[in-house]
Amino acid sequence: MSVEHSSPQKSPSRLSVLKKAIPILEWGFPYPRANAVGDITAGIIVASLLIPQSMAYALLAGLPPQMGLYASILPQIIYACLGTSRILSVAPVAVDSLMVATAVGALATQGSPEYIQLAIALAALVGGIEVVIGLLRLGFLVNFLSQAVISGFISAAAILISVSQLKHLLGVKIPQSEALVQLVTSLIQALPETNGITLLMGLGSIALLLFFSRGLGGWLQQRGMSPAAIIPVTKSAPLLVVILGILTVWLFHLDQTASVKVVGSIPSGLPPIGFPAISRTDWQTLFSSALAISFVGFMEAYAVGKFLASKRRQRVEANQELIALGVANLGASFTGGYVVTGGLSRSVVNFSAGANTGLASIITALILLLTILFLTPLFYFLPQTCLAAIILVAVVNLLDFATLKRLWIYNKTDAIAWIAAFVAVLVTSVQTGILIGAVISLMLHLWRTSRPHIAIVGRVGETEHFRNVLRHSVKTCPHVLAIRVDESLYFVNTKYLEDYVLKAISQNPDVKYLLLVCSAINIIDGSALETLRRLIADLQVRGITFCMAEVKGPVMDHLEQIGFVDELGRDRIFLSTDQAMRALECA
Repeated sequence: MSVEHSSPQKSPSRLSVLKKAIPILEWGFPYPRANAVGDITAGIIVASLLIPQSMAYALLAGLPPQMGLYASILPQIIYACLGTSRILSVAPVAVDSLMVATAVGALATQGSPEYIQLAIALAALVGGIEVVIGLLRLGFLVNFLSQAVISGFISAAAILISVSQLKHLLGVKIPQSEALVQLVTSLIQALPETNGITLLMGLGSIALLLFFSRGLGGWLQQRGMSPAAIIPVTKSAPLLVVILGILTVWLFHLDQTASVKVVGSIPSGLPPIGFPAISRTDWQTLFSSALAISFVGFMEAYAVGKFLASKRRQRVEANQELIALGVANLGASFTGGYVVTGGLSRSVVNFSAGANTGLASIITALILLLTILFLTPLFYFLPQTCLAAIILVAVVNLLDFATLKRLWIYNKTDAIAWIAAFVAVLVTSVQTGILIGAVISLMLHLWRTSRPHIAIVGRVGETEHFRNVLRHSVKTCPHVLAIRVDESLYFVNTKYLEDYVLKAISQNPDVKYLLLVCSAINIIDGSALETLRRLIADLQVRGITFCMAEVKGPVMDHLEQIGFVDELGRDRIFLSTDQAMRALECA
């Protein structure tokens, strides 16, 4: 009987663990037939957006356009199986593409076989790092990159991306660089060589993209078109730009008569299979760049996935996302692609088009597979200026000065971190900039916590509530000084607390008891404990008794283990501030 009874209990447990590790088992078996229409529609619409977008981002990374297509096939299928977001669209993105160009461009010449192999290897490194971090449950490490730093970094990267694409829009040649000043200087010097036809086609493409994204939807809605029909029309603009650009160059032979640069021949067929063979030194050199890309890529994907999941009351699990994105990047590397992550614009389109599950991404991947097998000859006459226009319009949405404005009003230290990351990226490089931003953010955090908010509190009327004497009309006791610290105590801020207490004591000569209200203290580290002991001894010399109130359970446990509670005296630690004040006011 015991064997028969235990079997049903173990089986669901194993199944739930398996579903957690492979989320497709949860939404795909059985697959709800009601989801099919939305998934198929979204898969087709996102594919029409991703085909030109992936090629454009590959060129931004300094890679052949087909590598963008390669990176959009297997990674999407892998993420659909392993990712916890059912909406996220995983493929190349603008910021990561720029970081790839920066990292690999320092080691090899763009377009060379070495450059391509290093970009593929970088994807493998990024994937490996993300998988390891996810398996070790270390997803919290990304918190070292604050949202302010990420926003400032992405805004600066958007400017760099935009400026780097102007050469394609103008039809000029300039030296490859990641420094904004050098890029702008080279562009100004090359202005006399501007290709008028190329510029006209680029500006026309931008105008068409902007009209479709900002004006056409409202116009169609006014004429009674349903939102379901409007979405595929407005999101088809990149594909339309590609088709019109190809037809224009082909009909008028602009690649020959007007020197309009085209993509050229794109190989048909399946991508090359296998991991790159590069030297051990190159692997080591790429590691720091891979680490930065891993953090940035995950932050972007997790933020987008979490935002879209919340709209449907779904949940995104950080460590599983790291594993899914890591395996997706390994898949990209294995199939000749480069770094991938979840993209904001594609994912929003996926959501708006009615995607319900990862099947939408699988359908998108299959359409791209058909494209790479049979349709690549059609892209021979695709003008590079059209791809540049697609990138320029896409990255405009990455500029986030509104966040800087809000941060400056709400929290100037976060605003300083935003500005630091922004300026550092533009003045130095992408990778150095984000590192500087993260360090400054951490330093500002330490500075902020080194000066915690401390308040002398008093009783509100006859209630049990105690509030800041500077903000509320409260009653205090002349011989009891109650101080509340609104921060955990650790080595950075305990000297500040000690100075504050001694100064307050000197200003209140009648004080016989100092009550430390610990309602906001979650941790007291070893250094802070020694400072408290020194402070208690100093107060005893002055004839003042030290007491504590509202000490949290975990903090109390540690104080008991170290013997501090017995040293102080259990009768000097009170459950509440009200209890402490009633006891001390009568003492």
